[in-house]
Amino acid sequence: MIMIDAHEDIAWNMLTFGRDYTRSAAETRTLEHGTRAPTVNGNTLLGKADWLDGHVAIIFATLFNSPAHRALGSWDTQSYRTSREAHDRALGQLDAYRRLVDEDETFQMIATRTDLTSTLESWNTPTASEDVRRIGLVPLMEGADPIQEPAEVEEWFEAGVRIVGLSWEATRYAGGTHESGPVTTPGFDLLATMSSLNMILDLSHLSEEAYYQALEAYSGVVIASHANPRRFLPTSRGLSDTMIAMLAERDGVIGIVPFNRFLKPGWVQTDPRSVLTLHDVAAAIDHVCQITGSARHVGIGTDFDGGFGLEQVPEGIDTIADLQKLLAILAELGYSEDELKGIMHGNWLRVLHSGLPD
Repeated sequence: MIMIDAHEDIAWNMLTFGRDYTRSAAETRTLEHGTRAPTVNGNTLLGKADWLDGHVAIIFATLFNSPAHRALGSWDTQSYRTSREAHDRALGQLDAYRRLVDEDETFQMIATRTDLTSTLESWNTPTASEDVRRIGLVPLMEGADPIQEPAEVEEWFEAGVRIVGLSWEATRYAGGTHESGPVTTPGFDLLATMSSLNMILDLSHLSEEAYYQALEAYSGVVIASHANPRRFLPTSRGLSDTMIAMLAERDGVIGIVPFNRFLKPGWVQTDPRSVLTLHDVAAAIDHVCQITGSARHVGIGTDFDGGFGLEQVPEGIDTIADLQKLLAILAELGYSEDELKGIMHGNWLRVLHSGLPD
């Protein structure tokens, strides 16, 4: 069954560590042994062979950079001090995706419904070979500081960005993780411009105050690309049951993150990864379904290679390909074939059909 992953930090790793995602995760781990990358970001969970083995047909590929006060170290080349630096870093990451597509025909940018259809058609037959299958990349801007002023979002739209989250930490547009605050006046202006372009709004990382404000103000498609329920992540980074229910009322979708710290309160990196399994990931998915009353509002948003790696995901996951094991676990919980299709890809497809231009 094909899968859509609503959040992967690919370009950040390409530019920070020189990771070559045309290699398999195993190859990259061997090549990076003894280097900085696995020490600060964990051993990779991603690679072309693993996406293909895991039937990952579409990825929401992030443009991510952090403000300088949250830089991971002097080696963090993707942090920024000014809006111009944020703009330039994000543009460099978008260019990295374009180079990947230009250099390897397995990868394809998705900016329209036509592009989406083309990618899906490459997976249409069960016997389609890896030479035929395409991996579609939908650019997602995580934190809107690269947009120097609200009107500039039109330029990013023309460049192919289809999903924008207002914040990571706080930005000039809204409060975010660790830095609470409301949607600002420029933030409301940005939402209005995004709505006029029918862009998809990602509510992940917004402060709770800003989350409710953005949900009320935005008339377009809304998602939380990578955000676990607060029952499993009892901090402002987790979504309360009320936040989940309100997103579902807007027909939004939440991407569950298979990250141990987002699945078990109090888990720290020195704890064994084996205390969690894919059953814990399934439990987070099931929680969203129980709160919303259906399987229509949940999907996968791994956040893989986004500050953690193999060492911090549940036992049973070696690469992203292992998320296919969720099918059997969810089926044991009583989920039907149609519901499984929705969770693995159908719910995100509904979002893309609503938010992509023709």
